[in-house]
Order: sequence, then C-alpha cells, then structure tokens
Amino acid sequence: MNDRSPAPGGLALIQDLVNTLDIGAGTDELDTGAGRARFGLAPADVAAARELRESLRAVCLAHAGHAPHQEVRPLGELLAAAPLLVRVDASDGAASLAPADPGPLASRVAAAVAEAVAAGTWARLKGCEAETCHWAYYDRSPGGRGRWCDMGVCGARAKMRAYRARRAADGSRT
Repeated sequence: MNDRSPAPGGLALIQDLVNTLDIGAGTDELDTGAGRARFGLAPADVAAARELRESLRAVCLAHAGHAPHQEVRPLGELLAAAPLLVRVDASDGAASLAPADPGPLASRVAAAVAEAVAAGTWARLKGCEAETCHWAYYDRSPGGRGRWCDMGVCGARAKMRAYRARRAADGSRT
C-alpha cells in the first residue's frame, strides 16, 4: 500500500503485523498459510494474533493523534503475560530485553516494544489517518508530524477532499 521504508529494528515486526489487514481491500494475510507462517502462527493462534494486531493499530493511531478505529483490549494487558529477560553481552556489557520464550508472537512484540521505547522510536510508529487505510508506518519526518502512510495515495486523497470542501464552501458563499 505505501512506499515508505520499513520501520527500524523490532518495530518492523509490529509494522508487518499491523499491515496484515488491508482495510480498503478487505483482505487479511492471517487468513492464508503464508501469512501465518511469516509470524510463526498456527491456525489456532490467529484469533489472539488479530486481537494483538488491532491493539497495536490502536496504539499506532494514538501515536499519530487519532482515536482508535474500534474498541480494543489495551495493549498493556495483552503484553503483560509475555515475560522478558535481560540479556547481557559478556564481551561489551551491552544489555537488551528478549522474550523469555521467543515462540509466542506476543513475546516477540513485547521485546520489540521494549527495544523501541529504549531507542526512543516507539512513538514514531504511527497509523495512517485515512479511515479506509489505518496502515502502520514509521514516521521519519524531522518533526515527527507525518499523518499518512503514503503522501502519494492517502495524503493526496485527503488534500484533494479538503480542497474540494474549501471550493464548495467558497462557492456556497457567492
């Protein structure tokens, strides 16, 4: 859908998961074997993965200043059961958080969130404001004020709608 580059580090996992649902097209990659395999999911794991995905989408939308697109279970509740371990590199003493069990998707997401918070990049993973999109994108703009996943698609459509609304308003005053 968009032309932006992938999010850095573990945020790419979150971005990929959120973007498994194409709202505009009505397709869900988690409905396919290949889509589930990308995340190491069995068919029985899909409902929990969808719940996690929509909670992540709500957070991405919040990062961009938008209300959630639907009622969701809070992300903190979903990640509370995903224990993390502190790993320390013996050679340089660098520390990082890693999932205690790298199998479950929620554990990998929790580690990615912790990494992004520590790196100061968590709030830059945003949700497109277009109601028919809500695609996750990493906002690389200098001021962190990106609003759309793709300026050439969602941004152009929004600007055209605003232009037409202004023209209609100007025409109604004359």
